[in-house]
Amino acid sequence: MANDQLSRKNKYRHKRLKRFSFILLGTGLPLIIGLGIIFYIDFHSKELPASNDNQSYNKPPIKQETSITISAAGDFTIGTDESFGYSGSFVEEADNNGYSYFVKGVKDIFLKDDFTTVNLETTLTTSTKKAQKKFRFKGDPSYAEILQLGGIEAVNLANNHIHDYSETGYKDTLSVLKKHQIGYFGYEHRYVTTIKGIKIGALGYEGWYDTPEIRSQIEKDIKLLRDQGVQIVLVHYHWGVERQYVPTESQKSLARFTVDAGADLILGHHPHVIQGIEEYEGKFIVYSLGNFMFGGNRNPSDKDTFVFQQTFHFTDDNLTTEKNITVIPFSISSVSDRNNYQPVPLNGGDADRVMEKIIHSSQQINGTGWTVYNNNGR
Repeated sequence: MANDQLSRKNKYRHKRLKRFSFILLGTGLPLIIGLGIIFYIDFHSKELPASNDNQSYNKPPIKQETSITISAAGDFTIGTDESFGYSGSFVEEADNNGYSYFVKGVKDIFLKDDFTTVNLETTLTTSTKKAQKKFRFKGDPSYAEILQLGGIEAVNLANNHIHDYSETGYKDTLSVLKKHQIGYFGYEHRYVTTIKGIKIGALGYEGWYDTPEIRSQIEKDIKLLRDQGVQIVLVHYHWGVERQYVPTESQKSLARFTVDAGADLILGHHPHVIQGIEEYEGKFIVYSLGNFMFGGNRNPSDKDTFVFQQTFHFTDDNLTTEKNITVIPFSISSVSDRNNYQPVPLNGGDADRVMEKIIHSSQQINGTGWTVYNNNGR
């Protein structure tokens, strides 16, 4: 009897197990497969880190590329010597045409770059106390607006005309530049600005002679800029001999020393004519940019000039060795029979002629290797 009951229970259990097996096969199998897939994905997903916007896995860091284009032009005498008289003077042109007239040919260049610097070879003052010298230049303080309209960010003061109206005229000029938010440098003044996160510094000197004293000052000033985190150092020199197309030995030795001391670009003026360009230790030396917007002469025989542009390239805030320059031939006047103080870029044969003049002077310095970096195709 007991055996019969046990047999019936075993048959009942067998039927239940059989029914459960059909359930697994009919409806439970997909569930098992699904659980298996989930387990597989979960297991393998643990082999990879979770996504995080602040982290990068197995990817090289993205390098930050920055470029800064700097333009430079020569002597800006936005004014005149009162002994010249009114007719044909810078003052007459300003009165008749307004201030935007003077920058018509340059603003498209200077407003599109990152930083523009020129040599301010005049005072901006109403003072009447003149220095005892042959030529004394001054312009109305409102003429500083011309610099603004032209897209000029900073000017060099270290030259032989900034004190033409003594200390009063000099201080007036500084005040006027500050009022119009034009930076300045030269002598005891150092200029530092930040563009696109890159610090630019500018220095200016009267470099008539290569002496131990000026060399010591240059080294000191460049170090001060570097200690402030300046990444591009510009140095302006007022130097050389008037109307001489080839720089003196003193100019060359002082320029090369300045590069060795840490300058990135040397910009020269004073001869009133253009001189050559040199590449030295991977840096450029522009010995004379010549006149540019020059109220100091109503009709100079040589009206040729140029704008020098250099684009500096940075990778992760480090200056690279890539070199790009653009030499843009100009005339100081938009008419040929006189100086109307409206510099304009040259085209065609005139541009070629000015470029050949720069190259000819460069061949008498240290060759023309720099021309391979010139982007204007001349």
